Amino acid sequence: VQLQASGGGSVQPGGSLRLSCTTSEIRLDDYAIGWFRQAPGKEREGVSCISPSDGSRYTADSVQGRFTMSGDSAKNIVYLQMNSLKPEDTAVYFCNADGPGPEDDYWGQGTQVTVSS
Repeated sequence: VQLQASGGGSVQPGGSLRLSCTTSEIRLDDYAIGWFRQAPGKEREGVSCISPSDGSRYTADSVQGRFTMSGDSAKNIVYLQMNSLKPEDTAVYFCNADGPGPEDDYWGQGTQVTVSS
């Protein structure tokens, strides 16, 4: 299963981007969906995720109040709305779908977000 992440780009500090994650192979509603990012020279970190089983959400402190996850079940798409972007948000962003089985762990190819003036 391959997820497709898109929507990255280059913006100035304070700008906004909306990332999208979709696939034609699984129903995203059936999986815990997470957004992760990896900056050069740093480890991959979790940004935001939502679990369909209990509706629980996680948002990293570093993006709290600026990034919001949402989804469109009909289109099988999950979004990450990113506002008030900062240079430290520069990274490759990945989406992940985590299912009930140990092998039900799928990643997208990543989309580059660059925030600079």
